[in-house]
Amino acid sequence: MTQAAGSELDERVLGRRWTVRLDAAGRGSTAVRISCSRPACAEQRLPSATAGRAAAVAHIKAHLRAAPAPRAGTYCACRAEGCHTHLPDTGRHQRAEPWRCGGPVVLAVVTDREGRWWQAMECCSRCAAATPGAKTAATSQTPGPQAAERPAPATTGTGTGAPQFSDHQVPAGPVPAPRSAPVRRRLPQAKIAQRVIPHDLRPVALRDELTELGDLFRAYQQREQPDLALLADLQERKARAFTTWADVTCDGALRWEARRAGQAAAATRLQHQQRTGGTTDDDRPAVARLLTVATQWDHARSVLAHVADHSPLPGPEARLLVLMLTLRTAHTGTGNLVGQDLTALGLTDPEDLVEKLTGSGWLTLPGTVGDLLASRPENPTPITVPSLTPHEDGTGPFTFGKKMRPKLSGWAQKVVSDKKLRKAKAAAGTRLLALTLSAGTDASGRLGPGGQGITLNALADWVPTGPGELQHLVDQLTAADWLTDAALTDAQLTGQMTQRVLPLTCPLRA
Repeated sequence: MTQAAGSELDERVLGRRWTVRLDAAGRGSTAVRISCSRPACAEQRLPSATAGRAAAVAHIKAHLRAAPAPRAGTYCACRAEGCHTHLPDTGRHQRAEPWRCGGPVVLAVVTDREGRWWQAMECCSRCAAATPGAKTAATSQTPGPQAAERPAPATTGTGTGAPQFSDHQVPAGPVPAPRSAPVRRRLPQAKIAQRVIPHDLRPVALRDELTELGDLFRAYQQREQPDLALLADLQERKARAFTTWADVTCDGALRWEARRAGQAAAATRLQHQQRTGGTTDDDRPAVARLLTVATQWDHARSVLAHVADHSPLPGPEARLLVLMLTLRTAHTGTGNLVGQDLTALGLTDPEDLVEKLTGSGWLTLPGTVGDLLASRPENPTPITVPSLTPHEDGTGPFTFGKKMRPKLSGWAQKVVSDKKLRKAKAAAGTRLLALTLSAGTDASGRLGPGGQGITLNALADWVPTGPGELQHLVDQLTAADWLTDAALTDAQLTGQMTQRVLPLTCPLRA
């Protein structure tokens, strides 16, 4: 009886099977090729994997529409290659009974997780259920492998370009439509920031806001050009929504995510203001500054303070020269200088000042002061400031690195060589005051912390001039379109830096 059953099985027709594959078309290219195991299907080439997957899915669907209905008399196609389901278990945990196919014959579709191949095959419903990831596309009209084989009705593909089968048989009678197996419908999962939004989250307004934000963030990622203002708005909405979500669920991770979103919103908003020159929340003009971050502003003030405490010579001219030389040599104690760097500072006698600095030992030159003044950019003079040379442990008077030094030096050079100051032939004291005021404003350009003004005692430490001379320097800066509404009293100087020079300011921390 066993032999008779085996003979009957051998006489049944092997179930159909075909595979659609997606492979790279070649190295160094994003193109892919689609191949089908059916002989009548030609190979296709597409420019990208995304387009290739869409075409491969469309191809397998066209096969399923054109294929004859599953034949009740066939035995499982997966058995032909000895699949795991049909192989006898020879391990420790052997099955108590051999595998037995059962149920109606179905047309099942299997794909790998990476989306590289799609396979359709005829097998019994039990094998389809035991195959991971298999989905049933059609079911035979009569029960499965034990029933006698009957001719199955088939549908033909009438559209142009429909896949053809080498074993395709067109019946003479009418073609009934195959019955589809029931499909389990799962509710779509709404997500934001890789988090699933629960369907039962309350209040409903919060769930709707999170769902909308997730859609908006995904839409933003598809934009060809960034919109920093829009992104800042989205981050602010996310911060508020995640804070409410954390309050509802008492989830500390959500609260941390809300803080991160708030920080991202502030950083994005500032970046947008610096790029576009727009306005801040209180309608003050945003500025694209030469020194862009607060760390650079603090380092600029640290150099001004160091020079005020360690200048080897008195007077505003010596202070300005020492400041510019310090910025040239701040990182290693050495740097390069040309004659034009000195003559452009508005000094009364630059040669005499340099000789005094070298005579005091603060500055070291390889040659004479005359050689320094005559040097040109193609042949600069190396200079050394011994007090700025790092110690044996690598530390020095400043904490910034070698990449920061040229930024600070460039900022100071931009201030002292301002076109209107040069045109007015401003004195060294005026240029030193311009540097000092640029490093002592609030974000809107008003002088002093909070825009309340700078005390005369603080100004005297940074700009060594008498009270009577200070008014003349302020008047020069006002005439050169540096200051407006300037008012000098016995205690302080108040005023506003003009819109023209706001990019050169280094705002004080609030």
